[in-house]
Amino acid sequence: MDNTTKMKRINEEIDFQDRCDIIYNLICDDLYVPMKKKEIAILLNISREDRLTLGKVLDTLVERGKIICTSNGKYMKMDDKISTKDIDYNNNSNDSSKELLGIFTPNLKGFGFVRIEDTNEEIFIGKDNTCNAFLGDKVLVEIMQKSSGDKREGKIVSIVEHGIETVVGTYEKNNNFGFVICDNTKIGTDIFIPQGKDMRAVSGSKVVVQITRFARKNNKPEGVITEIIGHKNDPGIDILSMIKAFNVPVEFPDKVIKQASRVSKPVSDADMLGREDFRDVLMVTIDGADAKDLDDAVSVSYNGTNYTLGVYIADVSNYVQENSALDKEAYKRGTSVYLIDRVIPMLPHTLSNGICSLNQGEDRLSMCCIMTIDGEGNIIDHKICEGVVNVNYRMTYSDVSAILDGDKELSDKYSDVTEMFYHMHTLSSILRNKRRRRGGIDFDMSETQFVIDDSGNITDIKPYIRDKASLIIEDFMLAANETVAEDFFWKESAFLYRTHGIPEDEKVKKLKAFIGKFGYTLKGDTNKCHPKEFQKLLEKSKGKEEEMLISRLTLRTMQQAKYTPENLGHFGLAAKYYCHFTSPIRRYPDLLIHRIIKDHLRGRYDESKEEHYNSLVATIAPGVCNTERRAEELEREVEKLKKVQYMHRFLGEEFEAVISSVTQYGFYVELVNGIDGLVHISTLKDDYYHFNENDYELIGERTNKRFSLGMNVKVVLVSADEDTRTIDFELVM
Repeated sequence: MDNTTKMKRINEEIDFQDRCDIIYNLICDDLYVPMKKKEIAILLNISREDRLTLGKVLDTLVERGKIICTSNGKYMKMDDKISTKDIDYNNNSNDSSKELLGIFTPNLKGFGFVRIEDTNEEIFIGKDNTCNAFLGDKVLVEIMQKSSGDKREGKIVSIVEHGIETVVGTYEKNNNFGFVICDNTKIGTDIFIPQGKDMRAVSGSKVVVQITRFARKNNKPEGVITEIIGHKNDPGIDILSMIKAFNVPVEFPDKVIKQASRVSKPVSDADMLGREDFRDVLMVTIDGADAKDLDDAVSVSYNGTNYTLGVYIADVSNYVQENSALDKEAYKRGTSVYLIDRVIPMLPHTLSNGICSLNQGEDRLSMCCIMTIDGEGNIIDHKICEGVVNVNYRMTYSDVSAILDGDKELSDKYSDVTEMFYHMHTLSSILRNKRRRRGGIDFDMSETQFVIDDSGNITDIKPYIRDKASLIIEDFMLAANETVAEDFFWKESAFLYRTHGIPEDEKVKKLKAFIGKFGYTLKGDTNKCHPKEFQKLLEKSKGKEEEMLISRLTLRTMQQAKYTPENLGHFGLAAKYYCHFTSPIRRYPDLLIHRIIKDHLRGRYDESKEEHYNSLVATIAPGVCNTERRAEELEREVEKLKKVQYMHRFLGEEFEAVISSVTQYGFYVELVNGIDGLVHISTLKDDYYHFNENDYELIGERTNKRFSLGMNVKVVLVSADEDTRTIDFELVM
């Protein structure tokens, strides 16, 4: 290409961008009302010859997510207000003129679903009606008709906002261009990478891609590689790629590191002013052997009538000031993320493992909740205060449990705290029994424990058993969290609560119908079921063949817990008041309420503070819920990957398993070690099986053979796929 041609091309691009700017500014004008392309052309006196260019400009602005085109062809500015204006949310209407707003999730087969905002209804979208929407896109849906399974069917008429801007995947080079196969299999399409936009990546490179153009008609999305993570076969790149895909920050900015270093000064006499001195109180931390961020210590004494329980929490708020660089980074992360072979901390190590961690033998600042508890588990008195502590022993769950089980060597080694451990065990049982009496639900679902060697390789996967010591800490932290939440509820203070809603009516109805087949009942109306009824159900099924089945279905009936400025109670714990107070090193909500508590304790809480915190908790609550979900999803996906890698060595081997879930495309089975996988319906060749959704079972058309939840089966491992993070079994007939 000669220089004259290049200049002509550049001038054309500049001219086109100018036109885009003119049209965009027009649509953004306060006096603008939504118009069709023809109306815009008339308004701007655009000739018929130039209307083709106008169409290209409008299409480009829609592609870039700057504007949207409604179902009747009118163009308007992208605006979140669209979710509450001019959109009907009446899910009982089949009027095709009504448009609903929701989030799109595609399926590999081309169709997809849109989850409607506010109602969570899922609208089926046929493969010809997706409007080229991408995973996570906020879209407008026009309702068409009912589809199979009583779901409504619709078509996407407009993409309001693209939900994903970057993806992570594996690059493959193809002559003069390349493409990226996305790690997230839900995306269902490759990303085209033009020549010169690949950062010289080679085939097999794990990369981060910025999407520059979303799909149109038969064209794939287009992007530019912004980061090469490493080669897919390099050690550790698998997990690092997943961290990048979930957009979880790993490295701390220099400004944050420097600030953490500046504030990490040893505790001085000046720091202790106005605080209660608990350094003479016999106390311990009890954590996992590998834990380094020790944010809670406990003490227990018994006077023959009542127990005194002290819960001492790291005073992170003393070092992380509101609106500081540290604070903004902590809020951005929301929580520490605990992966199998690493921890991504919310705070830099100089704080999380250093001055904030309640390390043995070192003076530390703390926020304290001291409770007086009677023999029935009633908290008859309490005190919340700022303190200074010095932990006597850094204990592990395994050592404390061994002492409680009579290990003489460890009992002699820790003779000065052994009696306290027995008091702790007794008090823990008292608190748990009280919680059980009021209806607190304990699912006691099996968790997975990964055994890792010195090289970071997984050598074994087995069920995680909650021992006596872990139950002690769980019970003590629950008591402190409830006490603090109740105290500040009655203060009528701005606050951030941890809440858990009543199960949804439809889910309870389904559960009632199913458990009735086993002779179980749930008393009360579906919208007024007391948690005690669910607890009784779990207790009645304990030890029975259907125990795991009942536990799983009951768990699925529950809502997700969340953070709210209003005290809505915690259904699962049967608690009227609950918050997260005990882990400010690894959870931002705890850090926030420590600041509120401290302002009360220091007499600084006034009307202006009330207004400030009310606004703050309303803003922060949804943010910390999102970062919590992100962390949970990442942890879950990493576990799935590591389970696949571990199981790959057992291809062709047979296992005893139990059916843990049944769907229309097959059933999932769970092994003794907690690993689960799919037995696809296509592999059941002895009959044609129908899915009975109400009874969670597959039924053979000819033989009437049934596969249902909780059934014991023998399976053979046929596939362990790292790319899709799936494990497949076949039934041993």
